[in-house]
Amino acid sequence: MPDPLSSPGAGLRVTLTNVAKQFSREQVFTGVDHLFEAGSRTAVLGPNGSGKSTLLQVVAGAYVPTRGTVEHARAGRRIDQEDVYRLVSIAAPYLDLYDDLSLEETLAMHARFKPFRPGIAVPDVAEAAYLEPHMAKPVSNFSSGMKQRLKLALAILSDTPLLLLDEPATNLDAEGITWFRSLLMDHLDQRTLLVASNRQAEETFACTASVEIGRWK
Repeated sequence: MPDPLSSPGAGLRVTLTNVAKQFSREQVFTGVDHLFEAGSRTAVLGPNGSGKSTLLQVVAGAYVPTRGTVEHARAGRRIDQEDVYRLVSIAAPYLDLYDDLSLEETLAMHARFKPFRPGIAVPDVAEAAYLEPHMAKPVSNFSSGMKQRLKLALAILSDTPLLLLDEPATNLDAEGITWFRSLLMDHLDQRTLLVASNRQAEETFACTASVEIGRWK
């Protein structure tokens, strides 16, 4: 049977059973029973502050649910919880970059922990994000649009079967959105995709299904 951590072309299957998440006295969502099939492309919809980002973090294995279970499987085999992070990449406005490092250092560090897709090297990521002239520049000096392109390139070009994008059009102008659409479609393949959005078509264009976060309030 193939190794689920290195099965080419196989997306990640994520099963949430009676999942709830609560911070202190605030219940973010409850009773989440949902299956994200391997290779599915799903928009997670709802207004700002509704819990979309929290749900993505639970799916990613970064947040432990207050109640319920989250199971990840690939190529017919369950993934141990401690290995899930190796199979997930995420881009989100609230996730910080390595601001004190140069772009070249940032890309090299990322590649150490999460390799890029086959055939893609550090310089290719910079080129894909139209950042190759800035390899020596500290990321802290990047504009908001440059930082967002970098976040998206790091997530999309990582060799992961589960891709989570939280409001990916944040800080992108019209040209940046066109770039994002092209990069995503060129590297989506059979990966499982979740996009959190407040119903912006420029963010959910690749999705073929949707769920409303409000159904689990």
